[in-house]
Amino acid sequence: MNRIGWTPKAAKQLRRLPKTVQGDIRDAVQDKLPHFPKCSGVKALVNHQYGYRLRVGNYRVLFNFESIITLGRIEEVGKRDERTY
Repeated sequence: MNRIGWTPKAAKQLRRLPKTVQGDIRDAVQDKLPHFPKCSGVKALVNHQYGYRLRVGNYRVLFNFESIITLGRIEEVGKRDERTY
């Protein structure tokens, strides 16, 4: 099982989100990331500051993995329209 660390920036971003979203993100991180790379919902990123992202509803948890998973940032994704993807 992997250890998970939160950067101060990611922890601050999490605290600013609504309580229900905070719970969803914490649950997803605690359920999936300890079993990384054998988990669903994680995608490797190419040419990005962070190596991986985890989808949680409309939010993306960006992280790096080097023996310890370091959560670096949480981003909200806007609504999709006909021009997206």
